[in-house]
Amino acid sequence: MPATGDATAAFDPARLAMPIGEAMFSQRAIRRLRPDPIPMADVRAMLEAAVKAPSGGNQQWARFLVLNDPERIREFGQLYHEAWWAKRRDIEGWSGPQDIPAGATVARSAMRLAGEIGAAPLIVLVLAEPPGPANSVITCAQNLMLAARALGIGSVPTTLHPDVMERVYALFDIPSRAVFHLCIPMGYPRGNFGPTARRPTAEVSYLNTWGAPVPWA
Repeated sequence: MPATGDATAAFDPARLAMPIGEAMFSQRAIRRLRPDPIPMADVRAMLEAAVKAPSGGNQQWARFLVLNDPERIREFGQLYHEAWWAKRRDIEGWSGPQDIPAGATVARSAMRLAGEIGAAPLIVLVLAEPPGPANSVITCAQNLMLAARALGIGSVPTTLHPDVMERVYALFDIPSRAVFHLCIPMGYPRGNFGPTARRPTAEVSYLNTWGAPVPWA
């Protein structure tokens, strides 16, 4: 396990010295996490990166609730599991593992995370002070996850379901005014980082006019 480090010392950005291209091109959704605790110095490094993200009008609405107490995470894990299946019920009409197609590998991976998230070593809930628009908060979440990648920590952005939100807020004494955006479980991966499979940029990018090809198409 990496050295704990000193979370109270002056923060040194050099701790996140991985080339940005390497971080971005090897970042992927990590849903299988080892139980090893994340040093608080690394938690701080990720949060320091998160708050450097741009936000509309530099309003800095984002707020981060860091969970590393195993018992609190276990309690949250039960709510997350319920929320995941509520989403599947609403979107796909699935009620249990038997309904998930055999070839739906991402869904099955996400189902496994829903069953195991209660044992994750770290979860970050990304919220915002109102009005806290998503387009000024998601940038912070991506910075957080890129910094995690630089530290060898895996992550995946997830959401919750209205069925559990009131109980999640009560569990952690979150004020009702706070706007929830993302749940990000984090940990050292049981597996590997990228490369990732993504659609070619020539298929999703246009030049000057919608539908006009980019030069490398």
